[in-house]
Amino acid sequence: MCVIEGASPAPAALAAISGRGARIETGARLRRGARVRFRHPVAGAIDATVAEVRRGGMTLDFELGPAATAFALAAIAADMTHGE
Repeated sequence: MCVIEGASPAPAALAAISGRGARIETGARLRRGARVRFRHPVAGAIDATVAEVRRGGMTLDFELGPAATAFALAAIAADMTHGE
């Protein structure tokens, strides 16, 4: 389980990820433009900006660069090997 850290930590489920950002499912209530920290149990943590808020979740934007790409690849690899 991932964690989104805004005003207070909240559980989040990763629905999609790339080096540009992520789509997460969460009950957290954050505003568009809010700065957050997104934690993945294997990939670590990355700072992000709330780009879009939807019912049941949100889209996060990462600062483009090698750190965001490495974070996304680590999260994808962890999800691909989960259960092996």
